[in-house]
Amino acid sequence: MANKLLKIVSLFLITFITSFTFISCEDVVEIDLPTAAPRLVIDASIKWQKGTLGNEQTIKLSTTTDFYSSTIPTVSGATVYITDGNAIQYDFNEIPGTGNYVCTNFNPEIRQSYTLTVIYDSQIYMATEALIEVPTIDSVEQTEDGGFTGNEKEVKFFYQDNGLVSNFYLEEYNSSFTTLPEYDVIDDSFFQGNQMFGLYTNEDMKSDDTLQFTLHGISETYYNYMNILLGIAGGNGGSPFQTPPATVRGNIVNQTNFNNFALGFFRLSEIDTMNYVVE
Repeated sequence: MANKLLKIVSLFLITFITSFTFISCEDVVEIDLPTAAPRLVIDASIKWQKGTLGNEQTIKLSTTTDFYSSTIPTVSGATVYITDGNAIQYDFNEIPGTGNYVCTNFNPEIRQSYTLTVIYDSQIYMATEALIEVPTIDSVEQTEDGGFTGNEKEVKFFYQDNGLVSNFYLEEYNSSFTTLPEYDVIDDSFFQGNQMFGLYTNEDMKSDDTLQFTLHGISETYYNYMNILLGIAGGNGGSPFQTPPATVRGNIVNQTNFNNFALGFFRLSEIDTMNYVVE
């Protein structure tokens, strides 16, 4: 009888503890985190799609916010322009209230040097980069023996590296079954002048899913920046657009107050894109 009673009491305690644990897990606990002063964020990625004029470009300005905020504060009232190596200035004008600054007469030129200037809140931010070319995506190949298990669908896209110069690439993958793009960076150190490829596999990928591959030509500076960013975001599935555990500074320098730096990077890339339906 004592053993039976002990078993009943033990069962009751296990049930109570388990129920309490489940109930406790439903409570939302907000930690009082310290909030730093808002910092300017400059999203200045100039992308020239092959086969287009590339004259329409957008630069986005926002500020950092606290951890629990569900909205990203936009920045209005800034002066934004890009000057090329021939001293031609391209003005970016805001679509009112959006933080999107648009230029409709930009002139992209391969290997041309460009300087970005952003003036906001009496601070002057500047960065200089060249527009980097990119090869054409030649073909796509699909196999059924990819992934860690050796039986997942695997898709490769191929492109020819230019052996006359050192090249750096950003590979972007968008799919119909993921919410965020995935990225990878690669250089041609071991593939100089050879055919190269981008590789994509995902255990959730199935027939009739759609993939979009985008290849960006990038500078070595941007390659190093993205390498660090993707490294600290590694736990987020290869997407840098999550909350990183550390601040990664780009190439945009505050000329007025060096320590009051902006986040973001100014880069100019020729890009090539190919869409693919999974078989």
